Amino acid sequence: MAADHAVVADHAVVAASYFQSYSVVGLLAVIGVLFVAVAFGAGRLLRPVVPTPEKLLTYECGVDPVGDGWAHTQVRYYVYAFLYVIFAVDAIFLFPWATVFAAPGYGATTLVEMFVFLGFLAVGLLYAYKKGVLEWT
Repeated sequence: MAADHAVVADHAVVAASYFQSYSVVGLLAVIGVLFVAVAFGAGRLLRPVVPTPEKLLTYECGVDPVGDGWAHTQVRYYVYAFLYVIFAVDAIFLFPWATVFAAPGYGATTLVEMFVFLGFLAVGLLYAYKKGVLEWT
């Protein structure tokens, strides 16, 4: 019976330290949100408000707007951006994988998981190549 209480007490200590680490993260998140809110509030209170017609104009890099506001944009640039995002996510996944792969007992499992992940990326890249997305014209 005493051993059961010792195990429960050990689990309570582990759970307390586990949630304490999350409470520190939560507290830092709240402090960060408050810092941003105070900065925006101070900026709103301290800035001068003198609207003029020139200040209310839309401009791009200091050039006065000419014509109407709608412009055609080629879709291929969005496709390149999408491909960049895919490979950026791939890089984000590779760094934690490399740290877990080095840990004892996780090598084979993480290696298989990474090959499955890279297989999905290869299929997506092959699909983009077949569709001609990767050709710059």
